[in-house]
Amino acid sequence: MKWETVIGLEVHVQLLTESKIFSATPTRYGAPPNTQAGLIDLGYPGVLPVLNRRAVELAVRLGLAIGATVSRRSVFARKNYFYPDLPKGYQISQYDRPIVQGGALEIPLPEGIVKRIGITRAHLEEDAGKSVHDRFPDATGIDLNRAGTPLLEIVSEPDLRSPAEAVAYLKSLHTLVRYLGISDGNLQEGSFRCDANLSVRPEGETRLGTRTEIKNLNSFRFVEQALRHEADRQAGVLEAGGLVVQETRLYDPDRRETRPLRSKEEAHDYRYFPDPDLLPLVLEESFIERIRSALPELPTAKRERFRSAYGLGPYDAAVLTQSRELADYYESARQAGAPDPKLLANWILSEVLAKLNRDHLEIDAAPVPPSALAQLLIRIADGTLSGPLAKTVFEALWAGEGTVDAIVDARGLRQVSDTAALEQVIEETIASHGPQWREYCAGRDKLLGFFVGQVMQATRGRANPQTLNALIRKRRDGSS
Repeated sequence: MKWETVIGLEVHVQLLTESKIFSATPTRYGAPPNTQAGLIDLGYPGVLPVLNRRAVELAVRLGLAIGATVSRRSVFARKNYFYPDLPKGYQISQYDRPIVQGGALEIPLPEGIVKRIGITRAHLEEDAGKSVHDRFPDATGIDLNRAGTPLLEIVSEPDLRSPAEAVAYLKSLHTLVRYLGISDGNLQEGSFRCDANLSVRPEGETRLGTRTEIKNLNSFRFVEQALRHEADRQAGVLEAGGLVVQETRLYDPDRRETRPLRSKEEAHDYRYFPDPDLLPLVLEESFIERIRSALPELPTAKRERFRSAYGLGPYDAAVLTQSRELADYYESARQAGAPDPKLLANWILSEVLAKLNRDHLEIDAAPVPPSALAQLLIRIADGTLSGPLAKTVFEALWAGEGTVDAIVDARGLRQVSDTAALEQVIEETIASHGPQWREYCAGRDKLLGFFVGQVMQATRGRANPQTLNALIRKRRDGSS
């Protein structure tokens, strides 16, 4: 039997605020355990939560960017459950009246297809603490630094039909939240993590199957692996005549399998009720419009502009706009005079990104600024440098050896375009390789590359390739 996979994702995005969602406690990552947990975060008697205005602004920014309805009135609720890392015995979240409702996110798929994925809701909530299982041999440690950290939980519709689509959705959402400046999206630090709901059903069936939830996936690779395994597992259960049990599962990346954690809770298990310590959140139109007017150019719009304004292909435009910082680097180089938009894209996608990956750097820490790359490409365009020589100069730029022109002069890398000088080297090369020259003149055209290589070697790679090719052909035609 052929099975269709149905996937919905719940993505927890840590918001970029200086303090927690209901207290003034800082949210800096990496502090010693339990040094960033204040009385409000710990739920001490008599303390009252105060909502962080910045967290509200960031949630509204996301809602506007995905074309959602931003609720003018939303309500905070208590979600009751008992875990060692939840000090109050409840989590402040939003239930039936979230701050963002509806909306959609467009995701790119192979062959130029764009799919629209519905968003059910996005709601504000506080994070729980963290249970640490690998520090003590016979005990679990509790670090409450993260308790009270502001989260925006973004819940998709079950519109995803494969693990690959799920990863494409996550990458698009990751790009969006970073463009908007609402999160740093750091997967390693837990700033962007997701729970995945998955079920399978026979192809052609319209009713949803029984779903399982896979918790706390924090890498794109693990998401794809976990979903593939779970889809295969559920299909195997059904084909064997069994029933899929609704439950929460964990993914084990070492064994590449999911395993049961607990039976899946429903909303009534959490006994939601409005938080009596927090008034309803009421937003004025002027507040929302101020945020709307400050929205940056969004990734989809920027990608299309790169294609239309710079003549780039779909792949180049998609990669260059995958982060705001990379797109800004490209446009800064263009503004600094880089003459050919396609050549500039090629250099960034090959040389710049390769060096960044090698040195584990982000684009804003690149040793070669956009203006220097632009100057390098100008020297290619005006004939000062050939492509291979330009790569040598780029290596020196990355190593901090100076400006483009200073490196060219210091290393003697200026391209030789003087026809008289090149003709002299060509004659010397012909004299040293008479048999090959006679074969070339007799019609063995492949030997052109041989002579180009010999002259390049003699000039230490500084001969202008176009001029050199033309001169060798002219010399052969004159000998015929």
